[in-house]
Amino acid sequence: MTDLGLTGKRVIVTGAAGGLGRAFALAFAKAGAKVLVGDVSDVSETVALIAAAGGEGFGAVLDVTSAESCKALADQAQAAMGGLDVLVNNAALYGALQRADFEEIDEAVWDRVMAVNVKGVWQASRFCAPLMKAAGGGSIINIASATVFSGSPQWMHYVASKGAVISMSRVMAKELGRDDIRVNVLAPGFTMTEASLGLIDNARAYGVDRAAIKRPIETGDIVGGALYLASPHSAFMTGQTMIIDGGRQFI
Repeated sequence: MTDLGLTGKRVIVTGAAGGLGRAFALAFAKAGAKVLVGDVSDVSETVALIAAAGGEGFGAVLDVTSAESCKALADQAQAAMGGLDVLVNNAALYGALQRADFEEIDEAVWDRVMAVNVKGVWQASRFCAPLMKAAGGGSIINIASATVFSGSPQWMHYVASKGAVISMSRVMAKELGRDDIRVNVLAPGFTMTEASLGLIDNARAYGVDRAAIKRPIETGDIVGGALYLASPHSAFMTGQTMIIDGGRQFI
């Protein structure tokens, strides 16, 4: 692999028990970074895969809606890795959500989606940013979704939450730029994770007809964007949203 300048970097990936979170964690480990992975689910398999790939990984039980849990994550990053350079805010409610017309979405479900997908990004970032300030800078990568730009019907709770992530990231970029902390958004299209494959029938064909590149989106198509946004190669890029969807839409 071409040197991305990530060797020795200290990285947190939230929502890393599987899916894109696990893919991000493994990609960073293979690029030479130390990786702390957190999730409400068991992350031991992800940590084991990092070790099998020759990387250095650590696991944490994480509830991104809890200030106490997010503070503990930051404290663990300091204790285990000596600080933090990169935060990937990937944790989100997605695969378990049910589609519904916006008038029919249950209020408790709406509140839970916002708590995890929006508040969770804020919580993790506010406790991790001080570690990056102490390190002289860093990169926060917030995971949104290309569905924000297509307005998928019967999916308002998820689309709204990911739209909020983009808006929040722009504010964070303005506020943290003075400390040389960059904040960018990665917006994947419908990617072939376990959650996506269980979400709809014939998932591998979904959206392919609308794409410029006529095949399903795999996790390996997405991780390079995160590596770039974490690396010195994007040192003057902040407040931006990178869509990776094989050309299904252009903005």
